[in-house]
Amino acid sequence: MNLTQKLARRVLSLVALASLSVLVILWTQQPILAQDRVVNMYSARHYDTDNRIYENFTRRTGIKVNIVSADAGQLIQRIRSEGANSPADLLVTVDAGNLWRAQEAGLLQPVRSPVLERVVPANLREPVGHWFALTKRARVIMYNKDRVLPTELQNYEDLADPKWRGRIIARTSSHVYNQSLTGSILAANGTAQTEQWARGVVANFRRPPSGNDTAQIRAIASGEADVTFVNTYYLPRLAKSKDAAEQEAAKKVGVIFPNQKGRGTHINISGAGVVKTSRNRQAAVQLLEYLVSAEAQEILAKSNNEYPVRVGVALDPVLASYGRFKEDRLNAAVFGRNNSEALKIMDRAGWR
Repeated sequence: MNLTQKLARRVLSLVALASLSVLVILWTQQPILAQDRVVNMYSARHYDTDNRIYENFTRRTGIKVNIVSADAGQLIQRIRSEGANSPADLLVTVDAGNLWRAQEAGLLQPVRSPVLERVVPANLREPVGHWFALTKRARVIMYNKDRVLPTELQNYEDLADPKWRGRIIARTSSHVYNQSLTGSILAANGTAQTEQWARGVVANFRRPPSGNDTAQIRAIASGEADVTFVNTYYLPRLAKSKDAAEQEAAKKVGVIFPNQKGRGTHINISGAGVVKTSRNRQAAVQLLEYLVSAEAQEILAKSNNEYPVRVGVALDPVLASYGRFKEDRLNAAVFGRNNSEALKIMDRAGWR
């Protein structure tokens, strides 16, 4: 083989090696590019109207949103079972208690985002950034207008007053909404006073706890009991129902925002966090940021009668008609963390 032939073979070898390198680069980058165009969301928000938000996000960004729906406990267990192979990028759920449980299980990763930190108030996000609120819901006292004067109840603590013996109904202690409310009272008053309060509430129950928040409102409207405590958005649902009977029920029920002269009314959230093993982290954060945009917040607020976390977004008119109120500024992570102790307190008090 002469020198010319040797040089020619050398050039061909270099060209082939360069071509192979390009192919390797393209092959390794392709999955990343594909992953950047999708967010796999595990969601415990069961509201069909939310789909409009995800469709808007996809139109704006080209990023597809895949949704797996189930209850919060089921989703958390699923992510744990899937481990490092979980396809989940974003966990969306209701109540800070559920978000705290996911965080404690090591399923979420911290996120630093100037957008989220500017829009979401500090008390409505986990301090390190493991999760952020998307909407707010106030847990208020509701009463039968024909049987109770709104001046008779001012604070959550008043629910333990013996004057309400046999007049209060509630859902069970196992539900996270009541655990978070009790967790906020625990943060304010300490263990001994909170347990005394829980025993007083239990003594005032008309019947054993059962049913969801809507069932409590209907029972109050029908006269089965006089007082309950529920999340705000359930009453506008009845007021705007196409069922005339549900509209009439809503008219019979009044709303009290407790503790207005003190710490303010307990505020819980729906919220989201990026899953620790996310393969599409950047897209997941982008979706989180979109969910607190003015456009998305308006849909969230009006479609499910919730309070937006973003300042300046208009409320649903029916929700707004209940009035403005002072909010408890306790960080949601605190009462989320208090859930387990709150449940023990309620159980010791006989709240089942």
